[in-house]
Amino acid sequence: MDLSKINRKNLGVNIGIPLALLIIVGLLPLYGWDYGVTLFSNFLLYIILTVSWVIFSGVTGYISLATAAFYGLGIYAAAIYFPLNGHALPLIVIILIAAAVSFVVAFIVGAITLRLRGIYFAMFTFGLVLLVKEVIYYWEIVIQGTRGRMVALESNNAVFYYLLGICVIAMLVSYFIRRSKYGLALQSIGENEEAAAHIGVNVTMTKIVTFAISTAFMGAAGVIMATKNTYVDPGTAFDPMISFSPALMAIFGGTGNVWGPAIGAVFFSYVQELLQTGSLKDYYKLIFGAMLIGTILYLPTGLTGLIQKLWKRFKGEKSAPIRG
Repeated sequence: MDLSKINRKNLGVNIGIPLALLIIVGLLPLYGWDYGVTLFSNFLLYIILTVSWVIFSGVTGYISLATAAFYGLGIYAAAIYFPLNGHALPLIVIILIAAAVSFVVAFIVGAITLRLRGIYFAMFTFGLVLLVKEVIYYWEIVIQGTRGRMVALESNNAVFYYLLGICVIAMLVSYFIRRSKYGLALQSIGENEEAAAHIGVNVTMTKIVTFAISTAFMGAAGVIMATKNTYVDPGTAFDPMISFSPALMAIFGGTGNVWGPAIGAVFFSYVQELLQTGSLKDYYKLIFGAMLIGTILYLPTGLTGLIQKLWKRFKGEKSAPIRG
């Protein structure tokens, strides 16, 4: 058996399929299907948030509920530097500013909180969302005497391509982190922190840096979505559902590889779209909660884990010799 041929074949599959999907999705605006562009923009947003969440939480086992905090910081970066009444900075510069601010804030927060574990870390990160939200409320209402801001509008096609670019970068970063020695260090932290420290892994710094990297994409995505929605306020920018949805999507899709979170994000964002525009729009959060519980109970390895398990079982039964 020629292992080099097998490796080249696997490499071709790993690169060829994503490249083909990227080309197909990238050509979508050329078809003139406005609803499809809007729908796929929503898919790309949740893929970014979910893949970013998995970069840190999916490997280390630390459940972060701070996604809405960094996503909201990105929204307000756009509100400050890309207002409706004129802007001095190009949008790409604002995206980089939001990513950098999210990274720095997450680095500081991580340095303070990543010594906590389990439910304590999850509670603190969710509390961070509420804290930032109330600070922005106070700043706008008490200090500035107003609430909400208007952001300059970008076209649907521009929003789509910006999100597509951020999504590709986020998935590449996630893929290469997993394949690197740094990824092995993260995996060892997720399995046993004490053992990882004993073999020479700088546990605290590794967690802090990974947490900060993951939030940079959340802030960047917030900038783009602010230019789509045009009006922002603390209630919409720091929506708690933005913190819970990526966790649900990642758990459903499976965190064992890069594609699981993306599949979960597309599935649940489409379900959310159907629920919010249908007769069950008043109950979609309740339904989401029930689906989260069901996923944890019956799909512990996610959808991709279930598919892999069934495929291995099918191959084993197929290759088993016939007896008697």
